[in-house]
Amino acid sequence: MTITFITGANKGLGYETARRLVEQGHTVLLGARDPELGRTAADALGARFVQVDVTDDASVAAAVEDVEQHEGVVDVLINNAGIAGAYADAADLTAQDFHTVFDVNVLGVVRTTTAFLPLLRRSSDPVIVNVGSGMGSLELTHDPSRPESSMVAPAYTSSKAALTMLTTQYAKAFTDIRVNVADPGYTATDINANSGPQTVTEGTDAVVALATEGPGHGSGRFVDRHGETSWG
Repeated sequence: MTITFITGANKGLGYETARRLVEQGHTVLLGARDPELGRTAADALGARFVQVDVTDDASVAAAVEDVEQHEGVVDVLINNAGIAGAYADAADLTAQDFHTVFDVNVLGVVRTTTAFLPLLRRSSDPVIVNVGSGMGSLELTHDPSRPESSMVAPAYTSSKAALTMLTTQYAKAFTDIRVNVADPGYTATDINANSGPQTVTEGTDAVVALATEGPGHGSGRFVDRHGETSWG
């Protein structure tokens, strides 16, 4: 049975990913910062709650220890936790505003990935799925036909661009693990005040596809719900 750990999974894309993977037979470890919200979500889905705050080294280490004691292995790590950050004019954003976003969207992925590597390497087919965004694509944010081109969110977009590069570097470094980015697309979630035209189910298509595709597929790919696309 595939054991999948998902960060930030008590709501939105993480919750829907957990729901779909439980339905497909995965043992889902639902990671969330808030114990009450996390346990409620896990109980509703038939998952197991594991408390984790991706901005805190000790919390991530405790989550690894929890999984070590219970499952002893992780087959799929889904780095889903992410924030949009402060909604402000670009001229008013401070270095601290950027630090807050990068601490979750980039450094949180580094903390979690590094800590979970030993458990992933016990799997016969280890997989890391980083939940990125077309908002981090130079190509899409310069294409006037795409919604990404009309949005200005310097901290969020630059963090997702950094995550894309981090993924390609991890794919080169961790040759024994498939490491890919999933672009959910413009999906209605809390991060955009539910303004996206896609449902959370549509938004998790790429994440679920990467988590379930099985051995033999490539690493270092950028995948949306329509399939593999350019890094841009």
